[in-house]
Amino acid sequence: MSKAKINPSNLAFLKLVGKNNNRDWFNANKNRYLKEHESLIAFAEELLFEMNRHDVIETASGKKSLHRIYRDTRFSKEKTPYKTNWSGSFRRASKLRRGSYYFHIEPGNSFVAGGFWGPEPDDLKRIRDEFAYDAKPFRKILKSKTFINTFGKLKGEQMKTKPKGFDANDPAIDLLRYKQFLLIKKFSDKEVLSDNFLKQVNSTFQKMRPFLDFMSDVLTTDVNGISVVSNE
Repeated sequence: MSKAKINPSNLAFLKLVGKNNNRDWFNANKNRYLKEHESLIAFAEELLFEMNRHDVIETASGKKSLHRIYRDTRFSKEKTPYKTNWSGSFRRASKLRRGSYYFHIEPGNSFVAGGFWGPEPDDLKRIRDEFAYDAKPFRKILKSKTFINTFGKLKGEQMKTKPKGFDANDPAIDLLRYKQFLLIKKFSDKEVLSDNFLKQVNSTFQKMRPFLDFMSDVLTTDVNGISVVSNE
């Protein structure tokens, strides 16, 4: 398999889009966009191949993992028609594997992420119930040397007050306030353009596994630890 990578032209094109974010310019440069997009497809294809060595990914292909560069402006105050980043996401396969992976390539703002961006209310309640019952196993993951060196800390939107139905004095109140559960690692442009960037992204995703597997175990069992998943 070829050593796919992010090229300087991939970032340069995004900078041009930022300076010329209109349909006339984009249509006049459509062939260049298609060329750069093919490069990203190759990167995503090889990344998917490597990820399937340590996880089972539902996303069918690298191409299908990529997000459109066209922005949906219908409900946004920002009306520029094109994104100024390349991005893609991979969904874990089967009901037993929860969580997803995401990569974002943008000059000066590249990162990879994973976790739970918008948990369903029932899932959020189940996670909070687990923290209220015993947060020690989750805290052990967050305090591990690998976790801290890679992600720093758990990220995501939090409530300013306690969630309904939980005690404000609960020892796990800091965790109970989370509405999202995200792991994020940023990369410099130099790192993005390095020959081993794909390897670094894959390694970062692999280091998310203790977190994702813990959450998967919680979300596929009831409060008594009994599986709630059928037909697996």
